[in-house]
Amino acid sequence: MTSKKYTLLAILFSVFCLAGYAQNNDWGWDWKDSSKIPAKRMPQHNEFLNNNYPYPAQPRSQWELGFAGGPSFLIGDINPKIGIGGSITARKAINHTFSLRLGYFGSMSSGKPNAWGTVIGQTEYKNQKHGGALDLVVSLNPISYYRGNPKTNWYLTAGYEFVATRVQYKDILNDWRTFYAYQYPNSQSGIIGTVGGAKINGRHAWTLLHGASIGAGVAYKLNNKVNLKLEQRFTQILTGYDMLDGWKAGKSDDMFSFTSVGVNLNMGKTNKNVQPLWWINPNNFAYNELNKPAHMKMPKPVLDDADGDGVTDQFDLEPNTPKGARVDTHGRAIDTDGDGVPDYRDKEILTSQKCFPVNNDGVGTCPEPACCKELRDELTKLKETGVGTNKNTCTIENLPSIQFKGNAKLTKDAQSILATIAQQMKANPDCKVRVTGYGSTSKSAQQASWEKVNAVIKYLVEKQGIAESRLIFTYGQDGDANTVDLQGTTEDGPNSVPAPHPNLKK
Repeated sequence: MTSKKYTLLAILFSVFCLAGYAQNNDWGWDWKDSSKIPAKRMPQHNEFLNNNYPYPAQPRSQWELGFAGGPSFLIGDINPKIGIGGSITARKAINHTFSLRLGYFGSMSSGKPNAWGTVIGQTEYKNQKHGGALDLVVSLNPISYYRGNPKTNWYLTAGYEFVATRVQYKDILNDWRTFYAYQYPNSQSGIIGTVGGAKINGRHAWTLLHGASIGAGVAYKLNNKVNLKLEQRFTQILTGYDMLDGWKAGKSDDMFSFTSVGVNLNMGKTNKNVQPLWWINPNNFAYNELNKPAHMKMPKPVLDDADGDGVTDQFDLEPNTPKGARVDTHGRAIDTDGDGVPDYRDKEILTSQKCFPVNNDGVGTCPEPACCKELRDELTKLKETGVGTNKNTCTIENLPSIQFKGNAKLTKDAQSILATIAQQMKANPDCKVRVTGYGSTSKSAQQASWEKVNAVIKYLVEKQGIAESRLIFTYGQDGDANTVDLQGTTEDGPNSVPAPHPNLKK
């Protein structure tokens, strides 16, 4: 009979194994949803949202109510018969792997001795058992790096069980009698106590014992509310008591076996709780971020331009042009007259083709007219004396950007950067600086952009002594709303602009 029972158990486990290959790639919850974060974890959640802490807070999760029933029997000295058992449990997650389960486990089992047992005095028995248990449940499925949320949950259990049991046996007259734990002196080992009567034939004599339980099971998820489970559980009496079948033989203690099939229900409001954590893969957030970043703070891309001609190296066909040389869109130095000498070396930029070939300075073979020679000499003289030349050129380049953290308050790092920029402006009095803020998607974004630009200009004027007329106010451009760029220029522009939406000021 026992072998048939374990054969059925193996078949049921195989069915659940096949179902385990299905999976659900749903995230499980929205990491931005603060309604599912308990109050004590909100500081961590806020730091995570602001990129000040790398780990998201553990959400509040539902608890699980379970009902199960199935075959139960007693592993003892007398050949057992298959009985019936049932359980009611409540389970709550500690984290994605460990959970605690409180439950009631009851059973009715019996046994009948074989021929040899009858010879040595064994009799038919019946056992009733009630148990209150506290188990630690270890989930095995969530520790996965290669799939999303599982459809099956394999788990192991271990815990303590307080057992109340009543044993009945048939006497020589074939009448049922209740076995009382203290009726034999050698049966008293490890007994907590008895309740309900003290006579041999007392009908309500219950023995109280300590027990330890171990088990293994698998649950299959039907939907986010209901799952089915299959579980095998063993309860071993810890106190050296061997009279669960009314017969003491050797030193082996009797053990309860309970195989159950049941249903589990997820309990708790879904608008404040996620599913029990053993149904959510803890690696979901990391892998979703790697696949499609939605939270990572991405640095502003910087493309190399070794010669500083405005064409990045990956597209520059002439990556070593001198500084200031005019280039085309492919980074090649411009040769206006096509004489083979680039403009930055050509002393005669517009040489007529009839004067080709030219020398190394780009000067053709045609003789220079007397009038042109006189004009050229005069221009050279003016250039040497500085008369008529444009000295208002700006040499400030590569000014760093200012980064904000959601509001318009300057950090210490930002203030340090602005102090460095102010020094460069003081060293280049012909330069102006364009201060550009971003954020154009809404009125509030435009107002926030204006506030960040205003904070930068105000700091340079009031703290660093820069004239407001040297700062050009630009805001509401398309780009990163938490960045303000500064660019040296000789152009003119407004140095103060009214707030676009002052009613939205933060």
